[in-house]
Amino acid sequence: MTDRHHNADDLPTDLPVFPLRGAILLPRATLTLNVFEPRYFALIDHVLANDRLMGVIQPGPETGADESPHGKDFPLRQVGCAGRITAFNEDDDGRLDISLSGVARFKLGADVSSDAPFRMCAVDFSPYATDFISGYGEDDVERPRLIAALRGYLNANDLNADWDRINSASSERLVNTLAVLSPYGAEEKQALLEAESLQARADALVALAEMELATRDDGSGTSIQ
Repeated sequence: MTDRHHNADDLPTDLPVFPLRGAILLPRATLTLNVFEPRYFALIDHVLANDRLMGVIQPGPETGADESPHGKDFPLRQVGCAGRITAFNEDDDGRLDISLSGVARFKLGADVSSDAPFRMCAVDFSPYATDFISGYGEDDVERPRLIAALRGYLNANDLNADWDRINSASSERLVNTLAVLSPYGAEEKQALLEAESLQARADALVALAEMELATRDDGSGTSIQ
């Protein structure tokens, strides 16, 4: 459902944004959001009534530890990603489960004045023109090294994976999905989002996994998560 967006001209210049610490979205990856606050119910209603597009962006590091600070004037990171709502479900308790499919990253602009309880921001997609090209940079990814790091991380954490799906996934989908789902902190996630290329993002994922395995091996008991 995201292939209708071929370049920056196919996207709006203003977007409602969902600020969430520790969460990123990337092109052609999927992020699930659990919505339960009134301000974000209003955001989802607005998005569904319009073009189904919204931005996911992290609050700035100076805003503290809150996942999504209150108010509309706290600092935001300078890079986020637009996503299109492709599925949603209302739970028995009234919460919404939203599936977002990533379209393209953007540079954040100024806030757009609005009476809505959520934030509208100007966005610029032009620095990320290659995000609109499916599979761009896949040939440069060292897939065997990435798979080896993933396997080592899963084994060390006693986790299972659907290897049939992993092996059949394109390198772009694999790298971006792993970045979105990775358990690392806000700084690491932002670095993955802002990586200059798919190869750089894959290399960062490998490095993060290898660093965590190394801290376990040296008996320090520390973790980068």
